[in-house]
This record gives sequence, structure tokens and C-alpha cells, in this order.
Amino acid sequence: MTGAVHKTVVIADDTPFVRDRFKAAIEHAGHRALVVRSAAELLARVRADLPNLDLVVVDLRLPHAGGVDLVRAIRKLDGGRLPIMVFSGTIAGASEIRDLANLGIAGYVNEYSPSPQILPALAPHLFPDSFNRRSGPRVSLGIPVAYRFGNTIAAAVTLNLGRGGLAIRTMSPLETSTRARVRFRLPNAKRDVDADTSVAWSDRRVGMGMQFERIDAADQSAVEEFVDAQYLQHAN
Repeated sequence: MTGAVHKTVVIADDTPFVRDRFKAAIEHAGHRALVVRSAAELLARVRADLPNLDLVVVDLRLPHAGGVDLVRAIRKLDGGRLPIMVFSGTIAGASEIRDLANLGIAGYVNEYSPSPQILPALAPHLFPDSFNRRSGPRVSLGIPVAYRFGNTIAAAVTLNLGRGGLAIRTMSPLETSTRARVRFRLPNAKRDVDADTSVAWSDRRVGMGMQFERIDAADQSAVEEFVDAQYLQHAN
């Protein structure tokens, strides 16, 4: 990820608390945040500034918006080009998750995420060439994780977890492509998950992302079931 590259993010939410926190986090990282308060404002902004936009983060319950229909309207304007993230608390049901997946949603973000977690949640979609996105959207999760590389063992806390890997908060990330063995325990699980990983991205301001390279089938199933359950929880 190149720190000198400045991105433009549209934050679409009618709640000042949410808008202001996301705007502050994005601008603190040196990027540009454009805030809109309604569906009409959002569509007008996409229509006017499409070539200059890098990410849209949207509340599906904006005034006069129709849930997934709002994303469909964006797609008619952008032809599928823009990464779109949805505030998870605004999803009305499991059917919306399926519809959003068909529309190529980049992922979900909790509108009430702590401020230090906002940029890490958005970064994979702002810098897709530097971040591993093959495993699909991830869920924010802060659990202890141990990782071993060479003869060194380190401990940290996860930023998020997906079907194909996890992100770790650390001020001393490993270099990209470094191999490491990770161990963590999912919430309410009785056993640890162990996996061989490769560092997919690394940034001293955020941490690093680790892609699963080899993982036991039972552990992989446990990770997938946990991630899927989090999405369904957001939808209920």
C-alpha cells in the first residue's frame, strides 16, 4: 500500500455521529471524504464525480432510499466499477445480503466501529492491488492471535477475519510473502484454529493481512461457519 496515494471516499449516512467519525478517520489518514445525507445527494455525487471516486460507503436506509434498490441505482451509473461497502446495521434481512452479493458489494462495515478500526476496515477496498481480496468480505473481530515466523513467536489482536485469511493489528508487520503459522480461537469455540499463512499485505500504520495457505478442513469449516453467521446476524 502506498501512503502517498490519496483516495476519495463518499460516506452516505443521515446520522451526523456516523458521518463525522468516518470523515475524521479518513481525513486523518490523508484521504478525502465526501459526505452526503440522502439517496438523491449520493446518486448526484456518483453521477458528477464518478471518475474521481475510489469507494462508496452507504447506509441502505437513507431518506427516500429503497434498500438494495439504491445500490442497483449506483450500479446503473458506475457499470460495476466502484467498490461499495454497506453499513451492516442497515441491512434488513438475509435476502438483502444475497442481492447485495449479486451486485458485487465489496464488504460490510459496522457504522459504530471504534475510530481506530475504521481505516483498516476500508483499506482493502481503497488499495485492492496491495490487499488480498480473493477470500471475500471480512468481519471485524478483535481476538488474540499468536503467529510464528522462523524461530520467533509474536502475539497480537486481529482486526478482521474472512473465509480465506485474517488481518492483524501490529506496528511491526512482516514483509509481504513472509510465511507464518497462526493460532487463534474463535469466540465460544473449544479448540484453537491453526493455519499456515502467507502475508498478503503489510503496512506499519495498520498491520498486516495473512492469507490461509494450509488449514485443517475442520478449522476451515469453523471459520466459514463463524463468518457466515456474523453476516446473518447483521441481517436479523
